[in-house]
Amino acid sequence: MGMEENWAIYNYIVLIANDYKSGRDFADSHNLDEGTFRNILEAWKKEKVYQISLTTIYKICRNRNLNIFQFFGEVERHKDIAVIYKED
Repeated sequence: MGMEENWAIYNYIVLIANDYKSGRDFADSHNLDEGTFRNILEAWKKEKVYQISLTTIYKICRNRNLNIFQFFGEVERHKDIAVIYKED
């Protein structure tokens, strides 16, 4: 996966994270380590190179009741949305 594809994944994750009161709340709700979410957020801001794991994607899918195809469909559908993340 190239940087653009990874960024589209991060953009979608940051978009859905906005529905939570904090990054920690999002991470806890999705059975993720808070550091994993921070890595995603830094990669989304293009401050860091980060390769998201398939395990992380599957954890998000399980929490949102999505299968992997639906997840990537949502990523594709939201890839051009200019997300503004509310900082914790």
